[in-house]
Amino acid sequence: MKQPALNRMRWGALAFGVITVAAVVGYRLLGRDWIDAWYMFVITVGTIGFGEHSELGNTEKLFTIAVIIFGISAASYFLGGFFQMMVEGEINNALKESRISRGIERTDQHVIVCGYGRMGRILAHDLHHANQALVVLDNDPQMIIEAQTAGFLALNGDATEEESLLAAGIQRAKCLVTTLPNDAANVFIALTSRNLHGSLQIIARGEQQSSQKKLLQAGANRVVLPAAIGARRIAAMITHPSMVELMELVAGRSLLDVEVAELNVADRSGIIGKTVVDIEARRKHQLLVVAIKHAGGPMVFNPDNDEKFAPGDVLVVMGRVPDIARFQHENDL
Repeated sequence: MKQPALNRMRWGALAFGVITVAAVVGYRLLGRDWIDAWYMFVITVGTIGFGEHSELGNTEKLFTIAVIIFGISAASYFLGGFFQMMVEGEINNALKESRISRGIERTDQHVIVCGYGRMGRILAHDLHHANQALVVLDNDPQMIIEAQTAGFLALNGDATEEESLLAAGIQRAKCLVTTLPNDAANVFIALTSRNLHGSLQIIARGEQQSSQKKLLQAGANRVVLPAAIGARRIAAMITHPSMVELMELVAGRSLLDVEVAELNVADRSGIIGKTVVDIEARRKHQLLVVAIKHAGGPMVFNPDNDEKFAPGDVLVVMGRVPDIARFQHENDL
């Protein structure tokens, strides 16, 4: 977002600082001591004057005229920008943007959500519900205000530009999701993001089936086609209504305090070397072991009882939120 008044203040302050140094040093070179040099500068720029009869030499008079012209001009330029900011309310905006920038700079391993439309809004709220740090990036100022009102870190900028992505902390992010309804823009965002962060996980929205290949070639790890997903879900509602109801309960957590969780098996985890039957997830914690994603290997659904855990694995379990939390705590997951 452009801030002409703030830029004017910055340039005015810089010019005034340069003139201050030049004037004080100039008076010193003209024979004044340092105290007199500062005194001369202050009363000159402050338009206090020297009295009716001045004893300044011609050279010092000419130098003083230059100090008056340039010093007052720089001060006026600075003050003009300051009053413009007050009139336009840019002081509060500048402070607000500064707080947001500091918040983004402190954010790490976050998700960048490009676009705060219908899909981006739902995504942001779901990520927030899961305690996942995120930054919203949109080029519509009204959308940014809405996102900030909802409590999100939000930045006004064009996601197709490197400058905006860098400002959103892409080099520290773990994932970027582009939810724009424009496939060409999503392709460009994926390509730019991949060039800025080679290992970033990129999830892109695609409107047309034909765009999926282009998005993957541009650097997206996964492509979501809302139209195709919606059609398959409607078909499932017709052919497998009970299954759909169960998945809605798990995903929405509105009627059941149940969720599907991914648990990372770190080096210190207590389940390393143990089998599925050894961890007693069902008997002790009422959890269902859905799958195991072995490090560098395939996803194993409904694993056998003798399947062992190793560092770097991802354990997918389903159960009540408190039970999952207790299982994590007891096994250092």
